[in-house]
Amino acid sequence: METNNSTGLKIKGNWNTLKGKIKQQYASLTDDDLLYEEGKEDELLGRIQKKTGHTKDEIKSWIDKL
Repeated sequence: METNNSTGLKIKGNWNTLKGKIKQQYASLTDDDLLYEEGKEDELLGRIQKKTGHTKDEIKSWIDKL
């Protein structure tokens, strides 16, 4: 997994809560964009990156702060 350890653990453990907060911030993200599969966190971040225009590092940092 390319995500840093704290981001990966946060995504895995709290995804439903995080997904709601992410959708509030980025209404253009769909449920398909935010589909979480264990071990595929990097793909998830890539989908968010594509829709928001932010870098993966920016997204990881933002998720870590949620």
